[in-house]
Amino acid sequence: MTRAILLILAASFASGEIVTERVFGPETATGPYKHPASFTELDNGDLFLVYYGGGGEYADATAVFGSRKAKGSSTWSPPRKLAADPFRPLGNGVIWQAPDKALWLFYVVRFEATWSSSRIQVKVSSDRGETWSDPSVLAPEPGMMVRGRPIVLANGDYLLPVYHETGEDREIVGPDSTSRFLRFNPTTRTWSESGVIRSKKGNIQPAPVAIDAQRLIAYCRRGGGYGPVTDGYIVRAESTDGGHTWSEGADSAFPNPNSAIDFIRLRNGHLMLVYNHSMSRRTPLRVAISRDNDRTYPYWRDIGEGTNDFAYPVALQAMDGRIHVIYTSNRRTQVNHVVFEESDIPLK
Repeated sequence: MTRAILLILAASFASGEIVTERVFGPETATGPYKHPASFTELDNGDLFLVYYGGGGEYADATAVFGSRKAKGSSTWSPPRKLAADPFRPLGNGVIWQAPDKALWLFYVVRFEATWSSSRIQVKVSSDRGETWSDPSVLAPEPGMMVRGRPIVLANGDYLLPVYHETGEDREIVGPDSTSRFLRFNPTTRTWSESGVIRSKKGNIQPAPVAIDAQRLIAYCRRGGGYGPVTDGYIVRAESTDGGHTWSEGADSAFPNPNSAIDFIRLRNGHLMLVYNHSMSRRTPLRVAISRDNDRTYPYWRDIGEGTNDFAYPVALQAMDGRIHVIYTSNRRTQVNHVVFEESDIPLK
């Protein structure tokens, strides 16, 4: 990228514009399908992004690919294969760097025709993703999947949001599908189960935030199908014991078209929800901010809108304070990267 373009981008950030970057599209040589994407900021300031790619969602030879945007660089490295199975297709990849600098890659392996046959596997890197451990099975129960990154709790445990999806219909999330959590103790290096969120219509893909040492809030993707509805909302649940048990999931005030959301806590304590503000379409993609611990969300802005699809957002606040969101579009063939300041999200 030329110096002139970099100066234009810098001016855009300074003027409050939200800048959207097209990272990869169907022409990228990992197959046309690129969905969903996940990313993390490494301790050296690099961004590391993963997605699962191939011929389609249910293609037989899908794999997880990774790319790096070095600190100060304007380009992403060509995607390279991080995880694959010679006998089974892979699904959702999740990348996250822990406080001890270990880089974790969680991903889904599909054993049969639908996601309800899936298991979760994991790899770990000690050199910022240059090399990786052998895979290890994290959740062997059929139907277990991962979509969101862990959060670090007040006692130092890592809380990984996962979910259990049921049913053999590719177009319906079953009503007994549940959001769940796995807990990692970095001292004993052991994993344990840590609560289930049940709801009337089912829910999956939880995104938890810790308000304090004991109180946690999670927003989850709703169950059901993809047709137009008038009662499709993001499911909300709370924990009052540090994430060990969870309340029953209830409809929140936010619509949901049966699509993933993300929910994070900013360093100033404000909460940020990224979701599709619709009950039937994955558009628009909205950022909403609460400054009163989830009571109200009067600050919001659409960062993707129009007739396209803007799906599966993942958000983080970088070390420099700027907020980054990635999402996929163009029928799950394009990965996009958005950067903005919290002040760019206005009071409505």
